Amino acid sequence: MELEQQQQITITSDFPSDDHDYLSGFGNTFESESISGSLPRGQNSPLLCPYGLYAEQLSGTSFTSPHKVNQRSWLYRIKPSVTHEPFQARFPRHDKLVSEFDKSNSYTTPTQLRWKPKPVDTVEESAPIDFVEGLYTVCGAGSSFLRHGFAIHMYTANKSMDNCAFCNADGDFLIIPQKGRLWITTECGKLQVSPGEIVVIPQGFRFAVDLPDGPSRGYVSEIFGAHFQLPDLGPIGANGLAAPRDFLVPKAWFEDGSRPGYAIVQKFGGELFVAKQDFSPFNVVAWHGNYVPYKYDLNKFCPYNTVLFDHSDPSINTVLTAPTDKPGVALLDFVIFPPRWLVSEHTFRPPYYHRNCMSEFMGLINGGYEAKADGFLPGGASLHSCMTPHGPDTKTYEATIERGHDAGPFKITNTMAFMFESCLIPRISSWALKSPLMDNDYYQCWTGLKSHFSGEGSDS
Repeated sequence: MELEQQQQITITSDFPSDDHDYLSGFGNTFESESISGSLPRGQNSPLLCPYGLYAEQLSGTSFTSPHKVNQRSWLYRIKPSVTHEPFQARFPRHDKLVSEFDKSNSYTTPTQLRWKPKPVDTVEESAPIDFVEGLYTVCGAGSSFLRHGFAIHMYTANKSMDNCAFCNADGDFLIIPQKGRLWITTECGKLQVSPGEIVVIPQGFRFAVDLPDGPSRGYVSEIFGAHFQLPDLGPIGANGLAAPRDFLVPKAWFEDGSRPGYAIVQKFGGELFVAKQDFSPFNVVAWHGNYVPYKYDLNKFCPYNTVLFDHSDPSINTVLTAPTDKPGVALLDFVIFPPRWLVSEHTFRPPYYHRNCMSEFMGLINGGYEAKADGFLPGGASLHSCMTPHGPDTKTYEATIERGHDAGPFKITNTMAFMFESCLIPRISSWALKSPLMDNDYYQCWTGLKSHFSGEGSDS
């Protein structure tokens, strides 16, 4: 059957809505074909590929990286991605993206910072803004050029990407929609990502974001020179936290036909460049490999907690980690605070007061956060940098103490908070520091903490 005829049968505009519409597993070697027989057998690059397709490899690690960390995929496409006009600087310039953090474009402060959520109704009333235009850097450290570091962005958008695709040459994106679903088309296929889910788009993949629910906002972390992996479980054993089977990978999907003026927007060194071509980059009929985009439902996370006394360190709720060469030290950890039971006895159950050699950026997807009675809202964010004190606000502390030792088992519900934690000290972008969304009164949530010292010892 001719490719064009087969394409009309297999292509659908629907985005997958059921787990069975995806491949499952983390770090697996997958294969997928949208037309039976389109995937070459027995070799990666035959002289003539089935259906006259081109073979193209996408490498996420160096050729000689150790086998256990080597990542690459082979894509079999109608036209190769090299078929485009030269890249040109994109105008107007996007001035709110940073990938080289230094004194010229960002600032340092040890002060605790908090931002209010950007109202979605203002996004709806503003000029049309797609995912790329609505992406802006909050903070980060290191350099995409030196292949070491991270950036934390947020996005607000009110229109789908039209006749264009985005490619991040700087690093991997971990995207957390907070409001509004994302329909993401990638070279490997389609993903539907809802609030409460995350999606990872590895470095170099081309993708487009549609907004089926209208205005959308969320969070994005970016890592340079590393990829996310599952944390070692240690004494927990073989099961728990994020199960590999719950990570979902798209199945092959393609579109063919002429697309005059199609734009590839590439982020390179924190700057945006555009190249024009006359076809869609989503023309991959079949693929195989272990370098793939994937999504995960945070509600499937299996949390662990203390069952007798004291409060666990937040690392117990790590979903994904990007390690450094130093054992146990992360370039970036992705940690969540999901619904769970609190049962510890004679224990201060909220997160403890803390000064940390790591830096912590927090966001809230829905509900409230157990350490902040008010002020920390869904769509907002906070940053507690290296050795900056932080912890429960006054209302949370006083309410916890008032309950005393009679507090029985309690289930935290209607919540999903998260944290990006890094060993690097972040620099903050100027627009984030000067933003009208900055909560300049954040520090006051602790000023009411008073001395309870009696000099007579504890009655516990």
